[in-house]
This record gives sequence, structure tokens and C-alpha cells, in this order.
Amino acid sequence: MMKHLFAAAAAFLLVASTHTVRADDTKLTIMAFVGIQNLPLFAAQSQGFFAKHGLSVDMKIAPSSEVLRQGLADGKWQIAHTAFDNAVAMADVAKVDVVGLIGGDRTFNRLIVQPEIKSIGDLRGKTIVVDAVDTAYAFQFYEILAQNGLNKGDYTVKSVGATFKRLAEMQQDKTAAAAIINAPFSLLGVKSGLKDMGPVLNVIGPYQATAGFSLRAWAKANPDTVVKYLQAYIEGLRWGLDPKNKDAATALLAERLKLTPELAAECYSLITDPATGLAKDGKFDMDGFKNVLRLRAKFEGGETKPSGEYLDLSYYEKALAGL
Repeated sequence: MMKHLFAAAAAFLLVASTHTVRADDTKLTIMAFVGIQNLPLFAAQSQGFFAKHGLSVDMKIAPSSEVLRQGLADGKWQIAHTAFDNAVAMADVAKVDVVGLIGGDRTFNRLIVQPEIKSIGDLRGKTIVVDAVDTAYAFQFYEILAQNGLNKGDYTVKSVGATFKRLAEMQQDKTAAAAIINAPFSLLGVKSGLKDMGPVLNVIGPYQATAGFSLRAWAKANPDTVVKYLQAYIEGLRWGLDPKNKDAATALLAERLKLTPELAAECYSLITDPATGLAKDGKFDMDGFKNVLRLRAKFEGGETKPSGEYLDLSYYEKALAGL
């Protein structure tokens, strides 16, 4: 199982090598976590949509949200794709002026537990594992626990990093009782003997999960590049969701995430589910974002800004209009 986990992570790093870089291509570095939500990025590389728009995109794997956020702030990468609460944390806590550019998904996360856990109440006194303790999917977890009568102090929180690290922690340390885990790692976890307690969305309601964001100043200085990037992303998304490309898209997931054909097919079904799959054309979910802000305020305290202040969807609108 560990071989699968790290092979998937390593495979993600190889995506950027799928087309020849031309001298006049605009070079971008982006960062994302490993997961099925990256099908549009895989497709934009493998089908040449980035190259079509004159872009050479080097994709880096995120080992943790802290690394992702700090690297974006430092200019190591220009665009990040991850749970949008990370952008809110950068803006409100770190005081880094970032801006949301495009949506992605409502969250594919599921609550994965050790096999002896019979109910969420059984997590009282146990250790749960998260990426960072104060952003995004940790808040999803705290909300699920709170709705089942468990508040901070009733459990121990351990920060271990990215999804594949959380799964590895649970497989190696049976005192790591539960984690919020994205696909394909949720599926791999069940196959390794862990228990799936169901989708997060069933408990927390609408949620804007993965989104693309950048430093506001960088976007303002590079508007044409932003638009071209978003167009390539949307074209990759459309290609991936087109039923006629089902077999090719499933094979692409299997290749990039090092999955069996059967697991890749399960992942493709999740991605293309009309209710809970990838958002059409990467539309940003404003209702889901309000829930993101609500959970941040609930578990971190303080006030957030009006939702529109974290976004500049003018690049997205221009990109969509040009396709």
C-alpha cells in the first residue's frame, strides 16, 4: 500500500514532462495536492491544452497546506489548487493578498476510521489526523464531530500533512483513529481494511473545496497569462467530463495516480457524478463558499470579509467568453 501512495505522489511530479517546451512558451509553476480533482490538470497537459495556449506548466506536489501557502506567498509558484479555505487563511491570518480565480469541486472527502470505530461518538478520547489544524478540511472534521456531540478537548488532533500522509499514518499507527481523506486514497484505505463512514458533504452541506488562486498582484500583472491558463484548465475539464472520452480519461487517472483500471473507473464515476463531481466549467460555488467562511468563523473565531473580497472572477469570465 505504501508503494501505491508514494508512487501516486511521484507520478504527479512527472505530468509536466508530457509535451516539449518551446522557447516562447510562458512558464508557470503551480502546486496542487494529489487526488482525483486534478483530472483537468492532467488533461490540460496530456491533451496539449496548456501548450495550445502557449504555456509550459510545471506542477509541484503539495506535501502540506503550510508548504503550499508559504510557497505561493514567496512566489515559488504562481497558482495553487487546493481547498479555498487556504486562500482565506492567507488573506485573513497571514495578511497575504490572494485572490480566487476558479472553482473546482465541492469536496470528494470521506470520513475514514479504524475498523473498530462503530460511530462518530467512538472518537471521544481518540486521536484524529489532519493536514493543518487550523484550515479547510480540519474544519470539516471539527464540524462533523461537533454535530455528534464532540467538541475540542474531547479528542486529540495530530497534524501530519497531505492526504496520502494521513492515510499512511492511519495504516502505520492504529491509534490514529480517523481522518478526512480524498479519493483515490479513501478507496485505497478501505481496501487496506479501514472503514468508510460516508461522504463529508452529507453532514456539512454545500462546500467550496478545491479552487485555483494566486497572489492578487501577480494576477493583475499577468492578466493574459491568467486567462490562457484558465482556458486550458476549462478545456481539460471539458475533455475529462465528455462521455466520449471516458475510457481515455479513466486510463489517464490510472496512469497519473498509479491505480488499477478498476479503481480508476471508480474515481472517474466520482468525478463525473452530476451532483457531487467536478463543477461544470470550474464554476465557483458561492453558497459553498459561505459555508467555508461559516466554518472558519466557528472554529477559529474572528470576522471574515464579505465573500466577494476574496475573489476576482473577471479572469474566469473572460476565459469562458473566449472559448
